[in-house]
Amino acid sequence: MDALTEIQQFLGCATPSGWIERAAKSDSLPVLLIDHANCEKKAASTAMNLMFRYVDRTDLLNKMSRLAREELIHFEQCLALMEARDIEYTHLGAARYAAGLREPVRTSEPGRLVDLLIIGAFIEARSCERFAALAPYLDDELAKFYRSLLKSEGRHYQDYLSLARDYAGEPIDERIAFFRGVEKELIESPDAEFRFHSGVPAEQAA
Repeated sequence: MDALTEIQQFLGCATPSGWIERAAKSDSLPVLLIDHANCEKKAASTAMNLMFRYVDRTDLLNKMSRLAREELIHFEQCLALMEARDIEYTHLGAARYAAGLREPVRTSEPGRLVDLLIIGAFIEARSCERFAALAPYLDDELAKFYRSLLKSEGRHYQDYLSLARDYAGEPIDERIAFFRGVEKELIESPDAEFRFHSGVPAEQAA
């Protein structure tokens, strides 16, 4: 089984066609690239936050350090693409996606850490799935860039999931299934704002 097939099976649903149709429109490209850059920056920040909070977990420190470096490189690549296309990197409000996933996170340890790592796996998996789904509808340069991210994003998903299993001290399949349901709802339900991880565009769901 290749990495993309594994990721597609891990997720609870495929990206809805309505989101792809919206993302593929030329007037959606600025928002798509700006929010993609934001996602890469936030992914690096999340990894760094885990490193600062869980300083006694060597495997986590090593994997999150590598992940943060890679995400910042992707952020720089997004900036370069935007500059080449005269797209200004401006403030853009966050999507509901990450906040929606984090809402049910447990407050006690190690539950909190395990939940955050599971969420990290879903975010990376969804990013990977969307890169692959969207690439055929983009221009050659952007499609090549998105396909180039599949390997690293797929590894990030695996790193998060393996860390979650290692630190749980018990089976986590039920917890993964719980967050799979939360993520599926966020992806398939109507969403008022278009973002890289947004749900079905509200105007199409109406």
